[in-house]
Amino acid sequence: MRFTLKDYQGDAVGDTLRELADAREFYHGARPRVSSVALTATTGAGKTVMAAGVIEALFWGSDDFDVVPDPGAVVLWFSDDPSLNQQTRHRLDQASDRLRNRLVTVEHPFRYPKLQAGHVYFLNTSKLSRKSLLVRGHDDSNTLSGIDSHPDTVPFTIWDTLRNTIEDPNLTLYMVLDEAHRGMGKRSSSDTPTIVKRLINGHSGVPPMPIVWGISATVQRFEHAMHAAEVQDNRVHLRTITVDPVRIQESGLLKDDIVLDFPAETGDFSTVLLRRGVRKVKEISAAWAAYAAAQDEAEAEAVKPLLVLQVPNKPAPAEVASAIDVIRDEWPELGSDAIAHVFGDHTAQTFGPHSVPYVSPERVEDATYIRVLLAKDAISTGWDCPRAEVMVSFRPAVDETHITQLLGRMVRSPLARRVEGDNLLNSVECILPRFNKVTASRVLEQIMGNDLTDTGTGTGQRVLIDPQLMTPNGMVPDEVWELFTELPAETLPRKHANPIKRLTSLAHALAADGLVHEAGRIAHERLHGVLNGLAAQYPKELRKAEADVLTVAGGTVRGRARHGLRIDAAWTEAADDRAIQDSYRNAARTITPDIARTYIDHLAADADEEEVLRDAHVRVAGLSMLPQTRPALDIAADSISSEWLGQQRVAIKTLSESRQSLYAEITAMSTDPQLISMALPKNRQEETRRSVGESTQRVEHRPLHLLSDEKGLFPIGKLNPDEVQVLDAEIQRGDLLAWYRNPTGGRDSMSIAYQDSLGSWRTLRPDFLFFVDTPAGVRANIVDPHGAWLPDALAKLRGMARFAETYSDSFHRIESISRIEGELRVLDFTQPEVRTSVLGAIDADAAYRGASVAY
Repeated sequence: MRFTLKDYQGDAVGDTLRELADAREFYHGARPRVSSVALTATTGAGKTVMAAGVIEALFWGSDDFDVVPDPGAVVLWFSDDPSLNQQTRHRLDQASDRLRNRLVTVEHPFRYPKLQAGHVYFLNTSKLSRKSLLVRGHDDSNTLSGIDSHPDTVPFTIWDTLRNTIEDPNLTLYMVLDEAHRGMGKRSSSDTPTIVKRLINGHSGVPPMPIVWGISATVQRFEHAMHAAEVQDNRVHLRTITVDPVRIQESGLLKDDIVLDFPAETGDFSTVLLRRGVRKVKEISAAWAAYAAAQDEAEAEAVKPLLVLQVPNKPAPAEVASAIDVIRDEWPELGSDAIAHVFGDHTAQTFGPHSVPYVSPERVEDATYIRVLLAKDAISTGWDCPRAEVMVSFRPAVDETHITQLLGRMVRSPLARRVEGDNLLNSVECILPRFNKVTASRVLEQIMGNDLTDTGTGTGQRVLIDPQLMTPNGMVPDEVWELFTELPAETLPRKHANPIKRLTSLAHALAADGLVHEAGRIAHERLHGVLNGLAAQYPKELRKAEADVLTVAGGTVRGRARHGLRIDAAWTEAADDRAIQDSYRNAARTITPDIARTYIDHLAADADEEEVLRDAHVRVAGLSMLPQTRPALDIAADSISSEWLGQQRVAIKTLSESRQSLYAEITAMSTDPQLISMALPKNRQEETRRSVGESTQRVEHRPLHLLSDEKGLFPIGKLNPDEVQVLDAEIQRGDLLAWYRNPTGGRDSMSIAYQDSLGSWRTLRPDFLFFVDTPAGVRANIVDPHGAWLPDALAKLRGMARFAETYSDSFHRIESISRIEGELRVLDFTQPEVRTSVLGAIDADAAYRGASVAY
């Protein structure tokens, strides 16, 4: 893979591979059964990247996921849109460095009687229509007997090819149903199955697809698709792997904020707001350039923000020409080739004196010289453009669906990660000149309820209307900012963590940054010491394991027909070099190929004899068979990683923001919460006004927030009454130096890991941090008003108790607050008896009644 999978992507790939392995066993078992598996994730989650990881593992195996290759794997990627297939092929090629020559678009003439193992074939609905040359002659009731209907001397159709592939016992055909909600309906009013139904269920001598792997945005879409396909009863649906949208948002792959702008008065303000959009994209371009200069990062410098101008389906040429005039007037330095379109007419379009060339959607992201893109609807299914930062829509106020569809294609972060602490660079802007407050609220409702962002379910992504940018508050003492970066926070544990892979990644990073010279060699030498220690500690068990490697055991069964006797016998043979190599390959999957290879070099150092190398391979294979080996290596790898991360903690903070993010990601590669430091917040966008009837009014503000407007104030319009009461009480104490409304994601957020009722790890982000002046200096308080009646309350209280057990010395107070019988009550987690009471409580209400005091 060219890309490093995000944690949720790795979990989804691992789960999908396990289900596909079960599906393969189902199909090739004694009683073959066809089956289906589904992968669902919101738009922007990187479903194609995940698919690339799965396909690579199917073809070549994977040590990370402990998967052996399927030598007969064939992937048929099917959608009802040829342009979607082309975009998918392009993305798979981008994501994988091994699939390039194995991606095949099925075109006529297709001269293969069977699909070849280890290849991905792209097929779409139109290629299987009756008029397609690929199917001419298959089940054609209108063809007269004796007339050869196979065109161009191809002696078989694509249906014949599929039948031959499915019937070959050495092949396994995996059908990927891309965007599984499409192409499944009836054709006109007849009961004739659609092409997709034929593929899934089989027809006219073509067997049903052995394994259907659906990839869709929601569970419901896939379930409806399979129901509409009238899937036969013998197809077993094994599992739907659903990616948690909260984890997607926390990964930083999607932008945090969607900002909506619209006119506050009646009139035609298209050109005014288009100029505003141009200024915004220029401001964001300058912000990216400043970020790149400060970080000295080539990747950030390469971000060239794009302005998307959405026009009606039948745009008036004069209106578009006027818009282009406005853009060029406001942006005179724009290049002559900087404007392009993605209309359905794939030719250059003329608007007054302007000729605008066509660009295919999949090229927009890489064609960075294009800074303005003209579009109509959602451009195309599956299209997304991370550098699209601003959209101005000339659609009328009744077209909120078209607007949200296109906006949903612009939510991916340009760097595929969050720019820590910089809310401006983590947002996308939508300007609606032809909307007002009422009609814009419909766009807001569409976005909030849309599976593209899933903001309605608490993922942390915000939709803001006309926000103001908050910047560092000059009234906050320097000591507060210094303490902020020293506070402990926790990572979200991984479902599938590999300590050796984590150590390897850390060693590479430390060596690349010059922090630990030859870190990779040192790490391997220490793990070699672990293997040497195991060999010395378990000599008897190791000798037996090596003997097993050097012999091949088998059995003989004899039957005597006359007497009905059965005689079983066992035998052994000496293993040859091929058998030993096979044992070594299995061992490499256990202790990782890198460790196996370098340990061979360690055992056979300076030895040229074949016998020494052979013995070294036997030793590695034998050690891998000991049940103590992998746990011992994992413990040692975790210990080395923790040691290095602790030693280099201060040095890592001096690196660029992207390198610090890399170390944070490596730190999080563990099944347990890990200690990390927070990043300083640079800015944040906040709404400063709220709608009241037909007018707007300024929301309440409070002083001393870390980020503020030019007057040193921060808006609190989004706080609930209990939160406002707590905030005012803390301000009135008299010792407050600063406070911080904890954001819902990013490394500039205080994060505490906790386990929900199902045992899955989640992230708690307490509402407030308060910085106070004490006799011991500046100290920090965690204060979290959170209702005891909420379903996650007890799990979060237990998470805070566990966190306080470890880190209470780093804080002045760690408190959770809830209203009990009309009174605010507080649990003080710095008190051991409170922690003990919470951990033993049956619910949150009982915890408050048993251990809280009046706030």
